[in-house]
Amino acid sequence: MDISVAIIGCGVWGKNIARNVSQLGILSAVCDTNEQRASEFSKLFSCPALSFEQILDDNAITGVIIVTNASSHEKLACDVLKSGKHVYVEKPLALSVSSALSIKHHAIETQKQVMVGHLLQYHPAYIELKNLVNDGFIGKLQHIQANRLAMGRILKSESALFDLCPHDISLILGLVKQMPLSIKCQSASHVTHSGGDIIYSILEFADDITAMMHTSWYSPFKEHRLVVTGNLGSIVFDDGKPIQEKLTLYRDRVIDEGETIKIERNKPIFMPVSSDEPLKNEISAFIQVCKSGEPALTDIEEALRVQQILSEMNLQINGEIL
Repeated sequence: MDISVAIIGCGVWGKNIARNVSQLGILSAVCDTNEQRASEFSKLFSCPALSFEQILDDNAITGVIIVTNASSHEKLACDVLKSGKHVYVEKPLALSVSSALSIKHHAIETQKQVMVGHLLQYHPAYIELKNLVNDGFIGKLQHIQANRLAMGRILKSESALFDLCPHDISLILGLVKQMPLSIKCQSASHVTHSGGDIIYSILEFADDITAMMHTSWYSPFKEHRLVVTGNLGSIVFDDGKPIQEKLTLYRDRVIDEGETIKIERNKPIFMPVSSDEPLKNEISAFIQVCKSGEPALTDIEEALRVQQILSEMNLQINGEIL
C-alpha cells in the first residue's frame, strides 16, 4: 500500500516533522494559514503547498499530521477523520476532555486511527528503561520523579501545563500502567498568568506507587530527567546527556538495620541505548498506522488518559473543568 502524508502547520516543530517525513519519502503536501511559510516549506521539502480543503479532497493522501496550536486541534482532526484519513495530532491532543472525546467519536464513526505526538514514548532510552522496569530489573516499582525545566518557548496560547506536562504524564502512565488514585497540583504564574509557568504535581497510585513532576518553562537551566526507583535500584533517563550516558542504572542499597538505616553505594552503570532518532521512530509508527489501520502505542485511548489528568490538574490550578 502506498502511503502519502500531508502536514498541517509549518512552524518550528512542523519543520522537524516535515524533515523526517520527507526523508522517509512519503511527504505529499504541506499547508499553513501563513502562505509564505507554506511556500518556504514547499521549496525546502520539494512538495506542493495546498489548502486544507485540497488536502481533505485528495484521496491519494492516506494520513495527515497536525502541528498547529492546540486550540485548533479538535476541528482540524475531526475534519481530517471525516475525509477518510488517519490523523496524527501533536500534543496536547486538545485543551479539554470534551474536545478529546469529540475527536474519539469521529475516529470511531469513520473507523480511522488517531495517533498523538507523545514523542518520548518512541525514544530508545525510554523504551529500554520501560523494558528494564517491566522485567523487574529494579524490583518493585516505588517512585517516579520527572523534571522538565527550561527557559523558553513560552506560549501565550497555552501554559506549561498543556505544553510540557503531557510528555511526563505519558511516560509515567506508560510505566505504572494505571490511572492515579489521587492528584495534587500547585502552580505559580509570573509570565503568562494563564495556567502556570511553574508546576509541582504529585500523583498517587495503587500498590503504594508515587510520582512527582516538576515542570517549568521559566527556569534558567534546562533539565529533562526521569528517575524511576524500585526496591532494588533506580534508573535515570537524562535526555540532556550524550547518547552513551542517557540511561544510568544505580544499584544503591538501603538496608534497614533496626535502629538505623544503612546506605550502600555502588558505582553507576551506563546502559546501552540505540542512537535511533525518536522523531523518526514516531513518524515510522504513524506510517505503520496508515498501512495497517491498527492503533499506535500513543493512540486515542492513551491520549484520553493523559487528557483526563491534565483536566484535573487544570481544575486545581485554575478552578476550571475542561
